[in-house]
Amino acid sequence: MKSNLIMLCLLGLASTLNAQDPRERHYYYEILDPRHEPKPLVEGFARERVTENLNRGLTVTPARDGKGIYLSWRLLASDVPGTAFHVYREADGKTRRLTKKPLTQTCDFMDVTPAEKASYWVEVLVKGKKPALSEKREVILSELKPYTSIPLKEGVKAGKIALADLNGDGIYDYIIRTPETNVDPGMPGDTTGKTYKISAYLSDGSYLWTYDMGPGIEPGIWYSPFIVYDFNGDGKAEVAIKTAADDYVKNEKGRVCGGSEYLSVLDGMTGKEIDRVDWPERNDRYGNLIRQNRNQMGVAYLDGKTPYILAARGTYKLMVVDAWMLKDGKLQRAWRWDGDEENPIVRSMGAHSMVTADVDGDGRDEILLGSCMLDDNGTLLWSSGLGHSDKAYLCKLHPDMEGMQVFMVSEPKKEDGRGVSVVDATTGKLIWKIGQTTYHVGDGMVADFDSSHPGMECFASEDRKGGSTDKYLLTADGKKINTTNAEVPGCRNWIWWDADLLRETFKGDDNRWGASSSSGGRKQSIWKWQGEVLTEGIEGDILMIADLEGDWREELITALPGELRIYHTNIPARDRRVTLMQDPLYRSYVAHRSMGYPQAPVPSFYLGE
Repeated sequence: MKSNLIMLCLLGLASTLNAQDPRERHYYYEILDPRHEPKPLVEGFARERVTENLNRGLTVTPARDGKGIYLSWRLLASDVPGTAFHVYREADGKTRRLTKKPLTQTCDFMDVTPAEKASYWVEVLVKGKKPALSEKREVILSELKPYTSIPLKEGVKAGKIALADLNGDGIYDYIIRTPETNVDPGMPGDTTGKTYKISAYLSDGSYLWTYDMGPGIEPGIWYSPFIVYDFNGDGKAEVAIKTAADDYVKNEKGRVCGGSEYLSVLDGMTGKEIDRVDWPERNDRYGNLIRQNRNQMGVAYLDGKTPYILAARGTYKLMVVDAWMLKDGKLQRAWRWDGDEENPIVRSMGAHSMVTADVDGDGRDEILLGSCMLDDNGTLLWSSGLGHSDKAYLCKLHPDMEGMQVFMVSEPKKEDGRGVSVVDATTGKLIWKIGQTTYHVGDGMVADFDSSHPGMECFASEDRKGGSTDKYLLTADGKKINTTNAEVPGCRNWIWWDADLLRETFKGDDNRWGASSSSGGRKQSIWKWQGEVLTEGIEGDILMIADLEGDWREELITALPGELRIYHTNIPARDRRVTLMQDPLYRSYVAHRSMGYPQAPVPSFYLGE
């Protein structure tokens, strides 16, 4: 009798989930639903956290006035307070120290009397220790440009890029996917025979290998996720990728609708397959073929030390995630999370990207899939109940807020005022909402670009599909900033470029949801919102924004036919900070930009004025 009463209560509770506060849904799902018992904690092979062994990342560019050379280098997390630097130059067979006193305030230097041909390096000074030397950079002054050029074989143009150290030398290398065109699941299938290819280049431009994904992987963003990271802890990155066998089946529209699918791991230096396992299988619980063909990949430190590969399927209905460890050349599954389409708490909660970080302070990564968060052991931590979010940003919105937050924009029409909202990253509890009806919010971003408001600004834009073209600009605590649509900046690409802590964006970039950020032959400029243009003449489609090298300011990677360009700032610094790539959340954003829709990275701490 008692068990029957409990079941009746559970059924009654489940039937009213859609009308409940998401906090009650979290309680139901985690505490009352007996189908979802806690899974054991994951324990991987690593005894210490697998990290990248980065070098100093010394960069050399022309000075802004064209009369000297600007040098910049990394401050590392392993550097003790008080670490200082000297700069050296070797030219015409003579070595000269250029700094009179050790540099302690910034990680940059200007050589105002450069030689035509020289080598530069940095000496690292720590009290009580022998000085250490950085790598050397060879410079020919007359050939120096504000960017590094990486030529690509056969004139291809990159559509996606990953950054990782393939050979263990402490420098990021480039793994690209070509061509740059895309077939979306909602578009007609490709019948031209075109296939996507993954190619690897070292930091000096040396070509390594190309892997043809073949006709079983359609040449579109949601069929071809890949992510590059050191998964086995040997100091060299591997390439995790979705692959298919030759038994693929295509329908009359040219869409792949059957056949074997795999998660494969490739050796980063050779492109040879290390191991493969089955990809999460197709089934009707995802919905129609358009919804079945939504795939993503990720990396997460599920035990706090070992990087696990995440293979995910589904966005709009059922979502499934498999977690795999690469150990001794074999993939071992840690868990599978099945969202169960029949449970309205997690149905259709996916976004067009994922990011991972430790949000609850237990030292293990959680996984933000969009409107829901997975715990490290493969169970649901929380669901906001807001449905599909085109963008979801895990971030630190304001220095006075406890923990981290998630800024979300929701695609479904929302009459409850939660179409643009912020929730607590640990619990999913609502912090604030926009408080008005939204129709189809298709893009969003967080960035501190206006020092008159504390914390990061939150901005979003409606998509024409919903019948509205409104744009929204709010403060970190949800107060609306009175601006016109034209004054609300684009959501796509933001960069720390000059010497202050405000973030800059681009003129000439369409900055829209789902777009390729193509400059369309136009030259773009980096500018301060409602302010001055800082750098002009940038060419190519924006592929990546990341603190790739140099000091903590970011680099810009663009794609042109037959070329990658890595643009570096040459604006003198005011301060120094540990490279952003050693912040786990920031590194996760950069790692995940090789798949899904692009999002500019943000760190786990507040970085703003």
